[in-house]
Amino acid sequence: MFLLSVPPDPPSLINVARACLIDQDQYSMASGEPKAKKIKLEEIKLSQNALFGMGNPLLDISAVVDKDFLDKYGLKSNDQILAEDKHKAMFEEIIKKFNVEYHAGGATQNSVKIAQWMIQEPHKVGTFFGCIGKDKFGRILKEKAKEAHVDAHYYEQNEEPTGTCAACITGDNRSLVAHLAAANCYKKEKHLDLEENWKLVEKAKVYYIAGFFLTVSVESILKVAKHASENNKIFCLNLSAPFICEFFKDALMKVMPYVDILFGNEMEAMAFAREQGFETEKLEEIAEKAQSLPKENKKRQRIVVFTQGKEGTVMTKDDKVEIFPVLEIDHSKIVDTNGAGDAFVGGFLSQLVQDKTFEQCIRAGHYAANVIIQRAGCTFPEKPDFH
Repeated sequence: MFLLSVPPDPPSLINVARACLIDQDQYSMASGEPKAKKIKLEEIKLSQNALFGMGNPLLDISAVVDKDFLDKYGLKSNDQILAEDKHKAMFEEIIKKFNVEYHAGGATQNSVKIAQWMIQEPHKVGTFFGCIGKDKFGRILKEKAKEAHVDAHYYEQNEEPTGTCAACITGDNRSLVAHLAAANCYKKEKHLDLEENWKLVEKAKVYYIAGFFLTVSVESILKVAKHASENNKIFCLNLSAPFICEFFKDALMKVMPYVDILFGNEMEAMAFAREQGFETEKLEEIAEKAQSLPKENKKRQRIVVFTQGKEGTVMTKDDKVEIFPVLEIDHSKIVDTNGAGDAFVGGFLSQLVQDKTFEQCIRAGHYAANVIIQRAGCTFPEKPDFH
């Protein structure tokens, strides 16, 4: 297999700055001048809007349900689907029948939110674009984004209400049914193309979009992906769900040449492999084959990262595949796994945007996922305990 070489990680700005300083002690001795105080270097902080995400903002309606409820609406215990006509009554029923919690959600928004939480300061490192309705749920999403210190710039319209996602939890599993509504109405020419919005895109150095957005605006994804590729920035995409790999294959493969980092879980990876004719069910081999698909920006070799729940995370880097064990957790501490995948990506991105090693990115991803599965929905404590 032909693999492109990857340039070594650039030295951090702080090290470059240190290297450029004259040691004040040496200078004093050589010149006979009075000894000056050594210059105290402050860590150079991350800039705002360094991380850009675009996707489907949804209000999560989360509840523990029973098998009868899943069966009634033809749901699998661990899956993600788009709502059909037969699911419309489900959203009312879940609210009436079960104890529900509301959370600001949507895969990409969750990951940007988690990345910002891991980073803490400065606020608004993460930018998020998506479409909402001018309604109560839309107002809640705006408030939640503000609370999370994410710089959310929503395209607001009156045609459709703000999207929702029913998270039906059974044991450790979650079945997600997304009713996109307003999220499906994102328009490139009415939002992304606006000068003030595009300037925010240009400010970023890392871009992340979940595959779910392929069902909404491929042209928006391509505009961002091409910008990243042409400017040697990092563009990340998530396979997101088996149905994306199966039913939106053409859209997915239009974007794939621009993907620098590809995320997915084992079920999504298997679906991707089947659709691409990889003729293997071994996760490591699927990762290698996905890595070697055609790529536009030859300066960066594609990295592929596949999670598999409590099993180790698979990552291709350079010409080898590595498996990283997840953090061990007592099964009794798991509240629900909804948002675990989004949290992993958020943790990963929080380090990527700070130019940390890919191994450190994986470690942060595992940490964030470990925190989230011990809480209801994609929520987190005030501050992370990650070093």
